[in-house]
Amino acid sequence: MPVIFRYAGFRFFFYANEGTPREPVHIHAERDGLEAKFWIRPVVSVAYNNGYGARTLHELLGVVEADKALIERAWNDFFGG
Repeated sequence: MPVIFRYAGFRFFFYANEGTPREPVHIHAERDGLEAKFWIRPVVSVAYNNGYGARTLHELLGVVEADKALIERAWNDFFGG
């Protein structure tokens, strides 16, 4: 699972096996055994949240929004899209 970047102890990554057919571009954020998944398009949004509070989730949404281009580039480089 490629790690795209780290921020404040969070690891932002995607799984190498993202389903068949492959899901649309998204990113996972993990820290301390908790994880959230964010869709990138059409707008950055939460796909699921496993334990983060509202404040943390809001912060993570902002990080994903700010790094949306990097995430899409990394996804396309890895999956050949």
